[in-house]
Amino acid sequence: MNNLTNKVAYITGGSKGIGYGIAKTLLDNGMKVAITSRTMRAATQAAETLSKDPSKVLGLESNVSSMAGETKAIQTVIDHFGQLDVLVANAGVGHFAPIESLTEIAWKETIDTNLTGVFNSVKSCIDALKKSKGYIITIASLAGVNFFENGAAYNASKFGLVGFTQAIMLDLRKYGIKVTTIMPGSVATHFDNHIPGKSDAWKIQPEDIGQLVLDLLKMNPRVLPSKIEVRPTMPEK
Repeated sequence: MNNLTNKVAYITGGSKGIGYGIAKTLLDNGMKVAITSRTMRAATQAAETLSKDPSKVLGLESNVSSMAGETKAIQTVIDHFGQLDVLVANAGVGHFAPIESLTEIAWKETIDTNLTGVFNSVKSCIDALKKSKGYIITIASLAGVNFFENGAAYNASKFGLVGFTQAIMLDLRKYGIKVTTIMPGSVATHFDNHIPGKSDAWKIQPEDIGQLVLDLLKMNPRVLPSKIEVRPTMPEK
């Protein structure tokens, strides 16, 4: 994986935020990328912003909570590029409320996207990654080890994602597939309807996560950083 030229990455939730930052970094370093969004319009717009060359970037509509949708999307990637080398399971949502007011709908969407969605993405690409001896990277959160008030749904999804990723790391390494979970703290993204601005300068930036993913892919294959916590150097004052 040290030579990334023309390697192919599939990035869920890649139309903005962390996913977009990862896609841009990998594209800038010679890889081909496929990004997804829940709407084709958002996926296409982001893909065209990344590159006008369809041989390098592909925008796809897929809701990770649908196994059929993820299976179709990943098959489209393989048909388009001829291979798949990296899965970045990034798509996520956040609903925050005390348990008294946390709705069944909010709970289900959080778990279906942040946890079951990653399961769907992983299951859909295992055969392709066995062939390429590829890499799976899940984007979890420090909320996967640190619980907080009003975080029942989000904490549950991210605690589960950390555990899921570490378990499949043990399942898949015998096939030459590397698996890592990245657990960021505060990132300057559109998450939870936030609009990034100058006040977010202290936070981790999406391109910082992109650089981290790039470093993982270029790491000597004998080394596997299976779980990485990353946080801003200095907290907000």
